[in-house]
Amino acid sequence: MEQTTKIMDQAIKSVADREGKYLTFALAGEEYGIGILKVKEIIGIMTITPVPQTPGYIKGVINLRGKVIPVIDLRLKFNMESAAYTERTCIIVVEISNNEHKIMMGIVVDSVSEVLNIRQGEIADTPAFGSRVDTAYILGMAKMGGGVKILLDIDRVLSDHEFQNVTRAA
Repeated sequence: MEQTTKIMDQAIKSVADREGKYLTFALAGEEYGIGILKVKEIIGIMTITPVPQTPGYIKGVINLRGKVIPVIDLRLKFNMESAAYTERTCIIVVEISNNEHKIMMGIVVDSVSEVLNIRQGEIADTPAFGSRVDTAYILGMAKMGGGVKILLDIDRVLSDHEFQNVTRAA
């Protein structure tokens, strides 16, 4: 009985942890969201210096007020078709953590939409797509305005190996 209570408490806490403010953005015509506390800054597209021998989704690094920040293209990371950068293309600077390490990283998105306060009742669990599809980086699906926004756990978008590649690029 005590074990069941602990599991239920963890499930309730997990759902409650997803509630909050999210920065929403567009990527290939779909809407995504990242917890606002992970977002440090939003900047327009700028010159990205390529880093040799890095995976294709790592676009390179930028110099942001004296700090070297690695930048990934989220379209490429998610195996979407590449798109030309426009005046609406942005770099969202986020702080990601992985096994006690924290780094600032830029993610290239098509455009930034808005900050939304998403309530617990508006968030559905991630549907199962089978064992061959990794969805660990998806916190849940926000049901809003007749559509769905995919809420990302930005700390889990990169695997441990990919996190190391991004850290080395910086």
